[in-house]
Amino acid sequence: MPKSQLKIGALLSYVVLALQNLVGLIYTPFMLRMMGKSEYGLYSIAASIVAYLTILDLGFGNAIVRYTAKYRAEGKQEEQYKMFGMFFLLYCGIGLIALAAGGVLYLNAENIFDASMTASELDRTKLILLLMVANLAITFPFSLFGSIITAYEQFVFQKVIAIVRIVLNTATMIVLLNYGYKAVAMVVVTTVFNVLTLAANFWYCKHYLKIKVKFGRFECGFLKEVSIYSLWIFMNAIMDRIYWSTGQFVLGAFAGTAVVAVFAVAIQLQHMYMAFSTAINGVLLPRVTAMAVKDSDGKAISDLFIKTGRIQYCVMALILSGFFLFGRQFINLWAGEEYSDAYEIALLFFIPLTVPLIQNLGITILQARNQMKFRSLLYLAISLVSLGAQIPLAKYYGGIGCACAIAGALVLGQIIVMNVYYQVKQKINIVGFWIEIAKMSIVPGMLTVGGYFALQHFYLNSWVLLGLGIGVYLLVYLPLFFAFSMNKYEQDLVLNPLRKLVRK
Repeated sequence: MPKSQLKIGALLSYVVLALQNLVGLIYTPFMLRMMGKSEYGLYSIAASIVAYLTILDLGFGNAIVRYTAKYRAEGKQEEQYKMFGMFFLLYCGIGLIALAAGGVLYLNAENIFDASMTASELDRTKLILLLMVANLAITFPFSLFGSIITAYEQFVFQKVIAIVRIVLNTATMIVLLNYGYKAVAMVVVTTVFNVLTLAANFWYCKHYLKIKVKFGRFECGFLKEVSIYSLWIFMNAIMDRIYWSTGQFVLGAFAGTAVVAVFAVAIQLQHMYMAFSTAINGVLLPRVTAMAVKDSDGKAISDLFIKTGRIQYCVMALILSGFFLFGRQFINLWAGEEYSDAYEIALLFFIPLTVPLIQNLGITILQARNQMKFRSLLYLAISLVSLGAQIPLAKYYGGIGCACAIAGALVLGQIIVMNVYYQVKQKINIVGFWIEIAKMSIVPGMLTVGGYFALQHFYLNSWVLLGLGIGVYLLVYLPLFFAFSMNKYEQDLVLNPLRKLVRK
């Protein structure tokens, strides 16, 4: 793969991330006000239900990337094409299962939500659910081609398509919302652009990569090998859905659409927060896979784990401290004061999430070593405990109760147990990692405490005042963090592009 694909792909990952967050920051408050709390709650409930059906992917998407890369390295082109045919047929079957499961949910919607929804809300929820399930059923077989493009490390095409989709999808929805269309229109527009994206991926694979899909006899031995590899990724997907989709579903059943809307805003903020640390990992999997094969003592991987974690923490520490200080005022101005509770809910997510986010290269390492079993079983068990706690806590404490159940599970599973596992079983230098993070945390910690007490004397009740407050904080935070928390390598990552600009 040309180095330019990796470098430009990584750069475009952050362009996509910036666009997604910019759209989230600018478009979301407009959407919330145009749709209303109830309609947004309906959309969020249906989306959370369909999110469960996405786990029917069974982890095969990641397996396609891994085995395509393996066959390419071994020069086995014919085996690649037969594998693509096998997965296409499997995905067609999965799409039909998704349709059937969606149909069952559609027919039983009254039994699930009758206590918390009006008849009109229930009818719209069922229509949205039906459209989303149809979209998903189409997506499954053609998602094969997106995985192939990733395996061929054609990151530039993928990211350009993502950028175009974000811009056009958002622009279309703004026009439709202005004309009075709401949640149903949002689902229709999303479906249209999803189909166009799938078609673009298919065209690129066929005409540019010259990919062929050949159908023949299923290789049972190979399918078994792939299934074992995919199983743990599949279980991880179940865990992810329990963490981030169950809350809306449970709250929809017990607390109503208004509470779901507030919780959904916090979930959206959580997705933005997670995206900052995960954008670059997708382009690192092929490289880490090679290191996992060649590196016998694991030192190179351990060093990469610490280096990547430090870089990610540079971003996450700023966002976390800034949200702690300015998050409530931001949500009040951005979404409206009726969504103020989203601040506590989001903070309950952000704080424990920071640890697995700055350690998320560990997932890539486990995938490269084909050792996802322990992590997947652990996360599944912990997420089920979280689900058990969410139901009573949601019933009595609403969104805050749900968030507490999720946060407790994150601390127990993703922080305590996984750090011990990385150190003891994977031989990653976790002690050294935390020593590095502790040294980096001195400046953010001191400034967060100081900023909290300073803000007790100010009421940032306008965008101008909030922007001024954030600006002052950045003027103090950035130079101090650069001087005292970043090492020479990290400082050069900032300075080198600036030096190049100056030379020009």
